[in-house]
Amino acid sequence: MLTLPRSPSLSPTQMSAPNRSTNLNHEEVKNQQRKQPDTMAEKEKSQSNYKGFVAGVFSGVAKLTVGHPFDTIKVRLQTSDSARFSGPLQCLLQTVQKEGVAGLYKGATPPLVGWMFMDSLMLGSLTYYRKVLHRTLFNPHRMAASPSALAQRDLPLPDEKLHKLPTIGHAMAGVMAGATVSFIAAPVEHIKARLQIQYSSKKSERLYKGPIDCARKIYRYHGLPGLYHGLSATLLFRSFFFFWWGSYDVFSRLLSEKTSLSTPAINFWAGGLSAQVFWITSYPSDVVKQRIMTDPLAGGLGDGERRFANWRMAARTVYRENGVRGFWRGFVPCFLRAFPANAVALVAFEGVMRALP
Repeated sequence: MLTLPRSPSLSPTQMSAPNRSTNLNHEEVKNQQRKQPDTMAEKEKSQSNYKGFVAGVFSGVAKLTVGHPFDTIKVRLQTSDSARFSGPLQCLLQTVQKEGVAGLYKGATPPLVGWMFMDSLMLGSLTYYRKVLHRTLFNPHRMAASPSALAQRDLPLPDEKLHKLPTIGHAMAGVMAGATVSFIAAPVEHIKARLQIQYSSKKSERLYKGPIDCARKIYRYHGLPGLYHGLSATLLFRSFFFFWWGSYDVFSRLLSEKTSLSTPAINFWAGGLSAQVFWITSYPSDVVKQRIMTDPLAGGLGDGERRFANWRMAARTVYRENGVRGFWRGFVPCFLRAFPANAVALVAFEGVMRALP
């Protein structure tokens, strides 16, 4: 018979050592697993969306400074007939002659405050929606998309696995951002439009003394629905952000690939050109929106009788009065305004985005 050698006897301490080591290893793994969500949360915070909202404020100020005089001429042409103004040049000259340069900035206070919040909300939400779409619908990897269309990683991934949000994703994010900002834009643009069509140079002859007085009177006689008069038209108009932000991505990519322009120059040209694409596609809906927003509210305001019960009635009236050309009345100052105002605004926005920590 073979006698097997006896295993050396182990003390209880020695016997428990491997188990303790194993338990320690398990505890270390668990600790590492617990730390991973914290680390990911910290990385998520580093890709915070606050920059889009802050940079949007600067965009709004830049847009107002450059674009409001053009907007005043546009609104006056959209809401008047050819008997008052034969074209944009006559409208400009008459406005300056009778009301001075300040007449071009009538109604500027609501958009000065409003566009700061509107651009902040629009561009901030645009950044957020791009990120969400990139993570959920268009890309299985975790990304953070910026309005310059270049995705930045928040997790270390090989370069071959990284890709940009497709143009359709930018366009969809634009529609979502447009719908979001409409709930601030509707009352701001409503009050602005009513102030812009007050042609008298004497404040005593105007129905509204200013934006606060306008908002107060509308709210007194028509409540919150009165302030939001034209909301549905605003939502329809801003659905054309699909073309704005989709084309902005296209122009940004083409200019990056085909030219040696600096980043601010790319932002400038892509911002201006995409804004013109937006206005070419959306302008008829803007004409109808302005007609609705300047339509008398009647009631205690004493501003006349309401003409348009809905969007369709306003559109039919525009067509009946001037045919298809009626939907493009005031387009020239709008088109001239679109490039410089939005180009400067997007340069300001992208520049602040890059500057913020």
